[in-house]
Amino acid sequence: MRMIGKILAALTATVALSAMTTAAAAQTAPPTQQQPAGQPQDQSGAPLEVSVTGGVSEPMPIAIPVMPTAQVVQTPAGPTDALGRQLADIVANDLKNSGLFTPLSPGKLRPVGFQEVNAPAFDYWGGTGAQALVQGFVRAGADGNLTVGCYLYDVFSKVELTRQGFVVPPSDWRRAGHKCADMVYTRLTGEGPYFDSRIVYVSETGPKGKRIKRLAIMDQDGANHRFLTNGQAIVLTPRFAPNQQSIVYMSYEDNRPAIYVYDLGSGRPRRIVQNVSLTFAPRFSPDGRWILFSMAQGGNTDIYRVPASGGSPQRLTTSPGIDTGGSYSPDGSKIVFESDRSGGQQLYVMNADGSNQQRISFGGGRYGTPVWSPRGDLIAFTKLGGAFRIGIMSPNGSGEKLLTNAWQDEGPSWSPNGRAITFFRSSQGGQGKADLWMVDLTGQVERKIPTPLDGSDPAWGPLRP
Repeated sequence: MRMIGKILAALTATVALSAMTTAAAAQTAPPTQQQPAGQPQDQSGAPLEVSVTGGVSEPMPIAIPVMPTAQVVQTPAGPTDALGRQLADIVANDLKNSGLFTPLSPGKLRPVGFQEVNAPAFDYWGGTGAQALVQGFVRAGADGNLTVGCYLYDVFSKVELTRQGFVVPPSDWRRAGHKCADMVYTRLTGEGPYFDSRIVYVSETGPKGKRIKRLAIMDQDGANHRFLTNGQAIVLTPRFAPNQQSIVYMSYEDNRPAIYVYDLGSGRPRRIVQNVSLTFAPRFSPDGRWILFSMAQGGNTDIYRVPASGGSPQRLTTSPGIDTGGSYSPDGSKIVFESDRSGGQQLYVMNADGSNQQRISFGGGRYGTPVWSPRGDLIAFTKLGGAFRIGIMSPNGSGEKLLTNAWQDEGPSWSPNGRAITFFRSSQGGQGKADLWMVDLTGQVERKIPTPLDGSDPAWGPLRP
């Protein structure tokens, strides 16, 4: 599948209609992104931006009208006029789901002409209450690819903030919408992008005592869902490789636990370690060279690492008790893990070679499933005691904060930019049902992620290239 993200140099500040409709210029342009000089300001004189440091009481009003097309053309993904409506919906939904933006209702969005895309009617949009405006276009090229342009404007200052263009095959049209939303989010918040990413998880169905569990993968908004395994063997705790070309997970083929790596290109699994007792998620190192996992031997459970290509496991912990749940820091120098060596389940940090093991959780209760933020500034965990809740703390254990307050929330996994966490929430009772959820770092923005069946053990993948 062809990668998205080829930015169109043809989208210049005075782009002409002919430039928009010239396929050759769009396809051969070098990847560049243009930013306006200076920092645009709103009517109060303050820069137009969205604060992400605390709770959001008033999300920014933003207008995202349907993206027009110069000529309606049938494509394998549908007619270009329909794609323009769907792309605008994707951008609006992504930004709304972040909790930082309020897209204007369709009743306040008048149609935008193709020639108006880079010449907005600022007076009209100022009257709608929108502070920012996203306009774009979609065009089908003679080579079968789609060109999608995306522009962000400051409505009050009547200036363009940024623009990008994407050339994609029809099969990747949704990614153009996510990339557009990422552009807007990044420009207005100063945070990294995360909408053009995927989630792998365990899809579940059947009664509690006989659940069918399959690996499944989807876009972060639940679209493009597909199953990777057939459910004939139990699968657990999938995690992406850094290059996103494979997934490491546990499987009980023939009732024997083993670690497998699933190649997304070929659809074939490869066994790495077998016939061991494993707990929690096997996980790649940031450079993709190692896989962490837990193995029980002689009544003791320790953390090991094994080369991603296979080989002999290397033991990293030796303390009596259960050591498990390892997760690397972004630079690969340290590992956070959980251990009951002190008498209760707590969080510890050690060097990547197993040295200098230090406890970091002292807040009372028990802690499990730690995972390091991709930004390196926080560790997410499950707080156990009465209920299961998702929390965060600094790598030194300070600043503990609980983000959720349901009956059983567990298994956190970070978004690529470290601003949101996905997890799974189990319902009370004997049904054993679970669903995927997302919460942001404020704990105030929480939403359910749609899946066709029940879901558990989510892992948020890196930003797609």
